[in-house]
Amino acid sequence: MQHSAGAPLPPPQGPGYGSGGWAHQGPQQPAVPHQPPAPHQPPGPPHVPAQHQSPGSHQPPGPPAHPPHGAPVPPQGPPAGPPPAPADSTGHIQLPPGGPVPMPAPPRAPDGGTGAATLAVLLIGPAGAGKTTVARHWAMSRQVPTAHISLDDVREWVCSGFADPQSGWNEHSEAQYRLARRTCGFAARNFLANGISCILDDAVFPDRPVVGLGGWKRHVGPGLLPVVLLPGLEIVLERNAERSGNRRLSDEEVAGIHGRMAGWYGSGLTIIDNSKYDVETTARVLDDVLARSLTSPPNW
Repeated sequence: MQHSAGAPLPPPQGPGYGSGGWAHQGPQQPAVPHQPPAPHQPPGPPHVPAQHQSPGSHQPPGPPAHPPHGAPVPPQGPPAGPPPAPADSTGHIQLPPGGPVPMPAPPRAPDGGTGAATLAVLLIGPAGAGKTTVARHWAMSRQVPTAHISLDDVREWVCSGFADPQSGWNEHSEAQYRLARRTCGFAARNFLANGISCILDDAVFPDRPVVGLGGWKRHVGPGLLPVVLLPGLEIVLERNAERSGNRRLSDEEVAGIHGRMAGWYGSGLTIIDNSKYDVETTARVLDDVLARSLTSPPNW
């Protein structure tokens, strides 16, 4: 969903116990009374009282190796203590922590595109620019794993209590926007940490730099590559008219958002005017622009 009346906003084992912690023993064994050896057996070693044993040599009584004739045989059993923890058989895979995304290395694709480079992209544009459709097509057409993350989709994860910006931009819609952007940034970092590129799309306004690009850069990292998709106003109005539900804005809102987006001219970011491009052509132009950005990163 595009942001109406107001735009993104914004930002700004203790020592564990087990086989090594406790000296596990079997059940306490009854002491076997001392008996003289049978006449036909040689006498055994003399009994040594406990107070005459050397320090540290005391051991709990246990059954003799060969009990005398007629002596009761103490029962044997498994050592006491909890059983060892079973091996993890759930297939759980520990993900590496997602850190700030660094700038990827320039691609080596012979066709001049991004090739197999792993990168994070932020596609910016007004309502009706086609950024969500283009972003998804670009992600699906790459030769390496690439994910598409739409901020509007993430915002709409909130079902009960969804703060719709069309009803007015307030503290609730701003808080949900910030939460959605932070969630998108976390997902992007984890995708990148596992070798999967990602492209995000959002209507970021140039007149809100601290809460716009600054927030995305903070949540994703300095390696994020922003590109602006900005067709003509008539194209944006035509595409918006084809929408339905809460993603369709009034013509006045669309014109106001488009006018604010024009502020990206002169910002140093690459702007693609896709007024006369279909989705496939726009995605190919986007790939070429990103390849040049990898060679000469934008200063933003």
